[in-house]
Amino acid sequence: MRDVLYLDRIEQAEALLKPQRIDVLRELAEPRSCTEVAARLDQTPQRVYYHVKRLVEAGLVDQVSERRVRGIHEGIYQAGARSYWLSPRLVGRLGLRRTTDELSLGHLLDLMEQVQADVAALDRTAPELPSIGVAGEIRVRAEDRPAFLADLKQTLQDLFTRYGGAEGDAFRLAVACYPHPTEQSEKGTKS
Repeated sequence: MRDVLYLDRIEQAEALLKPQRIDVLRELAEPRSCTEVAARLDQTPQRVYYHVKRLVEAGLVDQVSERRVRGIHEGIYQAGARSYWLSPRLVGRLGLRRTTDELSLGHLLDLMEQVQADVAALDRTAPELPSIGVAGEIRVRAEDRPAFLADLKQTLQDLFTRYGGAEGDAFRLAVACYPHPTEQSEKGTKS
């Protein structure tokens, strides 16, 4: 089972985004038969099989084994991933494609779409994928944002120069600054 399955086909999203199928998918976090899932969800095995079949067709669930029960072959199914990401490209961009202003939300959204697509494309079969994640909080006054961006670019350029050689594993570095959501909602309630 993968950690993440990136859904970039409309058929996959259509198969997934039905409440009953999400319930079935949750039950298939562990390998189970349709009969077992039906008992857990208080549904008929036929109804569960219908949903499992659609999920299998969309590549969201795998048949992992089969067993014989009272002379009948019964499939054992498991979810294909622990979580599912819907590609922003399923809907597509409305309006202009790229924002050139590095201080804009549009530019940040374009960057996040690229990061999401890159992470989804990683080889999930590798036992351990080397990655680095860093997050923190800073406070920058509006008038200081251009200077902060210039300092950040210079710091990153120094890192690129120092570690930009041809040896070693290649990593993509993306840095994002955005308003902290809880801070924004607190400002809205104070007004």
